[in-house]
Amino acid sequence: MSVVNKSFHPFEKSRLDALLNRRFFYAPAFEIYGGVAGLYDYGPPGSSLQANIMSEWRKHFIIEDHMLELDTTIMTPAPVFETSGHVARFADWMVKDTKTGDVLRADHLVKNVLEARLAGDREARGLAAQPKDDEKDKKRKKKAKTVVVQLADELVKEFESILAQLDNYSGPEIGELCRKYDIRNPDTDNEVGEPQQFNLMFASSIGPTGQHPGYLRPETAQGHFLNFSRLLEFNNGRVPFASAQIGQFTMGEIEHFVDPEDKSHEKFREVRDTVLSLLDRHVQVGGSTQVTRMTIGEAVDKGIVANETLGYFLVRINLFLIKIGINPKRLRFRQHMANEMAHYATDCWDAEIENATGWTECVGCADRAAYDLSVHSARTGQPLVVRQALKEPIVTEKEVPEFNKKVVGKTYGRDASILQRQVNLPKGPQATISAEGKVFTITSDLLAIERKTFKQSIREFTPNVIEPSFGFGRILYTLLEHSFWCREQDIERGVLSLPPVVAPTKVLIVPLSAKEEFDPLVQEVSTKLRKAGIFSRVDDSNTSIGKRYARNDELGTPFGVTLDFASVQNRTMTLRERDTTDQLIGSIDDVITVLTELVQGTIDWPAACKRLPAYDGVQAVD
Repeated sequence: MSVVNKSFHPFEKSRLDALLNRRFFYAPAFEIYGGVAGLYDYGPPGSSLQANIMSEWRKHFIIEDHMLELDTTIMTPAPVFETSGHVARFADWMVKDTKTGDVLRADHLVKNVLEARLAGDREARGLAAQPKDDEKDKKRKKKAKTVVVQLADELVKEFESILAQLDNYSGPEIGELCRKYDIRNPDTDNEVGEPQQFNLMFASSIGPTGQHPGYLRPETAQGHFLNFSRLLEFNNGRVPFASAQIGQFTMGEIEHFVDPEDKSHEKFREVRDTVLSLLDRHVQVGGSTQVTRMTIGEAVDKGIVANETLGYFLVRINLFLIKIGINPKRLRFRQHMANEMAHYATDCWDAEIENATGWTECVGCADRAAYDLSVHSARTGQPLVVRQALKEPIVTEKEVPEFNKKVVGKTYGRDASILQRQVNLPKGPQATISAEGKVFTITSDLLAIERKTFKQSIREFTPNVIEPSFGFGRILYTLLEHSFWCREQDIERGVLSLPPVVAPTKVLIVPLSAKEEFDPLVQEVSTKLRKAGIFSRVDDSNTSIGKRYARNDELGTPFGVTLDFASVQNRTMTLRERDTTDQLIGSIDDVITVLTELVQGTIDWPAACKRLPAYDGVQAVD
């Protein structure tokens, strides 16, 4: 089997961008109208890739972990997000150019400027060469210009410490950084104003008259919480259970409802020896970004990860990302620091994936405690609780106040009900209390304290929630970047090494000739692959076989089969693997059998090489 050196050529983002544009993975939305920054349309391969990622997500989480799938409405009435806290708190800190009015995200501005200064320092010290920016990239991104200037050692340490804990800074603190280090708009060199909060939700209205204010939901989670009682009933009143949904902005969210007194997970034992790259909050606050390789069992035992259920989902997220093709060496889990923690979370870890722009959050995994269910229950008056039958009843004794209603009524008349609503009543032969503007003197003939025995057979509690939240768009892009490389012999020949499980097209069918005698064979192979559940494409264009394969290497197609004149006579077919370009040969049925197992992931290419003989480029033809 051939050995492939995928790192022979350094990664160039401009080459990847050109490939993705040329093969229409995605393109700017409304392009013929000039486009809108940040909005993109997926083309055929991009749409298929996204669909395959989400399909694998469903299998990996919903099916394997027996989750309940939801599909809730995108439009949400304003009171829901007022109650959840999103209207007041779902915001980013932004700064405005004092002269042009350009708006920039404050933390990104500080990050870009300080990283550019550190890059200039490294180059001045001869530690790193400055890569050339692609002209198109310059126009699209507001990157700080790198100036080759050596900084004082103390200043380098300051900048590195700030970057390590940047997410922990408040808006006013970021403003102070801008003033202290003279951080300006990199496009204009103008000063920026004080950071202001910008709410990230899209306001709208519901109904033809617009009298019902609402929002496009920024998360699918609230749909889970508002339907909790129905989900609980569907699950026969038992917790723990998880619900899952793929929603707007191609997000996937899971809400795992768990007993607050027992956050263990029944499958944690299966994953406790899995090693993850962890960056906890204490390391970041100390000014470092050094990750620690540690088993999730040890992390939970030491209290670094709060509980088994949170730890279980970190491992499942890790396995999913690696399965779809993310490079595990460029994947880490970073814990949120105090200031960046969402208002609803008690702990949160982000799965961050390294790419050309740095480390990008692609998955968040938060312990939301009982926040959401509690606030919605308080606002609506609907109990969002679990009622659990106890195996053994709990017997307790309590002192209970018993009013002599006849005497209380005679003594206080209409105000008697106010007194009887009081919970914290004084002990003793006589006492005075104030309630709702009234003064009551309590004597022994009005109130007696009795000791009673209570038997509790039902435990009522509000469950806590562990929430993994996936940004499929970010995952898709980082996957493309991790999969891209250029062939050692020809840098112009780009390849996307997408795993078969997510590749848009699994198999390319290449007939050597456009003659009619090939048509029945092409149809037969295509039909058999389709019946095996394998998505294939036929490329019968007039270009050479080499160019046809090169074109589909750019599309990430992992396998190809060639039908030539020997196929017509002998019913044989060659099988090509994308990365090595090695080819095997066998009967059409044998090749399709091996192909099916390769695509399903039950065998790999080395195993296929043991099942079929290598193709030497020559076939006997009469």
